[in-house]
Amino acid sequence: MDTELSSFASVAIAILGGAIRVSTPFLFVSLGEVLTERSGRINLGLEGTLVFGAMAGYALAYITGSPWIGVLGAALVGSVFGLVHGAICSLPRVNDIAIGIAMMLLGLGLAFFFGKPYIQPVAPDLPAISFGWWSELPQVRAALSVNVLFLIGAVLAVVLWWMFRATRVGLILRVVGDSTDAARAMGLRPALIRTLATAAGGAFAGVGGAYLSLYYPGSWNEGISSGQGLMAVALVIFARWNPIACFGAALLFGGAGALGPALQSVGVSEGYYLFYAAPYVLTLAVLIATSSRTHALTGAPGELSITK
Repeated sequence: MDTELSSFASVAIAILGGAIRVSTPFLFVSLGEVLTERSGRINLGLEGTLVFGAMAGYALAYITGSPWIGVLGAALVGSVFGLVHGAICSLPRVNDIAIGIAMMLLGLGLAFFFGKPYIQPVAPDLPAISFGWWSELPQVRAALSVNVLFLIGAVLAVVLWWMFRATRVGLILRVVGDSTDAARAMGLRPALIRTLATAAGGAFAGVGGAYLSLYYPGSWNEGISSGQGLMAVALVIFARWNPIACFGAALLFGGAGALGPALQSVGVSEGYYLFYAAPYVLTLAVLIATSSRTHALTGAPGELSITK
């Protein structure tokens, strides 16, 4: 019995630590997508932005010796991708979903092309804060070693929630996202506002990519993302376009992603690899659950392409 309890505790601790580590890219990409979708535009190109941000952040960190310069560089290239996406989508008779897929392929292709020289070099890692100093167990200390970007992402989730509820900027984004005609009647420029929101969302996704290459897993390779940018779109729908709910949903997806490694860490050697598919199964379940006639897209901005 004691052995079973010990194994259960070990798995729980491993899932907790893994959820914190794995959830950070989901968190940043989903927050960026909330910004974009609240303005009335969907960006399916964030997978490409995430991967290119991971490559650019790693390359800049290696060249400069500073991981924070890498993060800033990743945010910059992410905003450029978002700006290009937004500018193209502002043209007449352009479908933002199709453009998003094209931008995703462009980002992946550019990352693979420019990133080949940086597969072998080692860049400096982002710092982490240890919240497990009180424990003598190395598993607890490892689980509670929290990267700074995770903490920044948690704060940003609260800031965005407050912005949408209580600031002029948030009100403008909500009006533009709900009704183009109402926004124009107020003297606003919906195309410009959506382009800026898409650029900001791209910057968030770029930071999420920098986290992947500069902390967990902490290296650059062409398969670094595993579809996290696309899964984050489903996460936003699941969270009902609420930044704080995105934080909780990111932890849920992160926990699902940590399930396989957690089982492997306690000696489960048969079938554990099936649990590596947990994030994809969860994504499918979320899409099915949110596609019902009664609850589909509840709270979605009225101008989103997926609502029309």
